[in-house]
Amino acid sequence: MTTGLTVLVPCFNEGAQVDVAYRDLVAELSPIEDLEILFVDDGSSDDSLARMRALAEADSRVRYLSFTRNFGIDAVMAAGFSYAAQPWTVQCDADLQVPPSQIWTLLAKAAEGYDVVFGHRVNRHDPLVRKLGSLGLHWSARAVFKIGMPRGASTFRLVRTPVARTISDLRLPWFMPAVPLVGARYAAVSVTHRERSAGRSKLRLGRLAGHAFELFFGFSWRPLNLLYLLAALGLVVAALGLTGAHLALSAVTLAGLAVVGRYVHRIAPRRPLFYVREANVPLRGGDTLTGGAPCPPPPVVLSDAV
Repeated sequence: MTTGLTVLVPCFNEGAQVDVAYRDLVAELSPIEDLEILFVDDGSSDDSLARMRALAEADSRVRYLSFTRNFGIDAVMAAGFSYAAQPWTVQCDADLQVPPSQIWTLLAKAAEGYDVVFGHRVNRHDPLVRKLGSLGLHWSARAVFKIGMPRGASTFRLVRTPVARTISDLRLPWFMPAVPLVGARYAAVSVTHRERSAGRSKLRLGRLAGHAFELFFGFSWRPLNLLYLLAALGLVVAALGLTGAHLALSAVTLAGLAVVGRYVHRIAPRRPLFYVREANVPLRGGDTLTGGAPCPPPPVVLSDAV
């Protein structure tokens, strides 16, 4: 029975960092016989894809998927877990802020019988606003919205691949709180964190705020329960004829409609998370724009035949 490892490396305009990540990962993990480096290009506009192609031609352990456009980290994870060839998958950012040597720490903990092992970043080297935002988000999820957010969880994590696929198939907006939701056995271990070796983070404040809303509305019914309470309060206000309070509650009602719309969106039919334009692995038809059909060139009329 194989006990190999897939290293899932999300990439978006990482350029030369693709080569750096490959070099350091292979150097550190070469003792693993069944090793796979799976790059997922999230619609990069630089030479990231060209570098992946070159690496794949030179090393059969390298595989890659390239999206038709930028679909986001959730799509990257779904694709990576779906196409990972080994029974264990570790998610490792191309910037290598967590050194590849720390993967051994996750593997050692997983050997104790865990399905998921998160790397808890010690002395995190990120901008203060990112660190405070992350702490506030996790605290709010646990304390205010009562979401089972694993303590110490981060995107540097080792997952039993079939478990990762099970979670991915649920189409939930976050991976971390889905782990305890399905009953997977998980743990967190401390790992080293360092400054980015090149480039800068692609995650912006607006996207972080969007992720927060997806977390709160994707895993908690508390916002909707609050609306029920406000609706009941509105009935009392209307009965008492309090005009000013009634206007305030009308404004809250409009906001409430937006919240309800968010929940309706959760149960609406979903479009595919991603489409792949190019890959060096066999693709399922539903993951391509053509549905797996062959794409011959268009017919042309030669000038001398007219």
